[in-house]
Amino acid sequence: MQAAPVNDVMPHGTRATAIPSFTDALRAVESLLMSSGQRTARRNAWTSVLEDRRRAKDRVEAERVLRQTPTARP
Repeated sequence: MQAAPVNDVMPHGTRATAIPSFTDALRAVESLLMSSGQRTARRNAWTSVLEDRRRAKDRVEAERVLRQTPTARP
């Protein structure tokens, strides 16, 4: 059984709109409560946190690989 095409279900001229995500709702509240500069600073800080986490994960992986690699002795 197949779903009916959207055009058959919805009246002509109407559109399906996505339900806003929780993140979208938080951004809307943030835009009401904070000035533009504060929003930018907060997003930059969060981007830095995510980048630090990525680097830490990469560092742990590199240490694991180095521990598993046999060392060559002359």
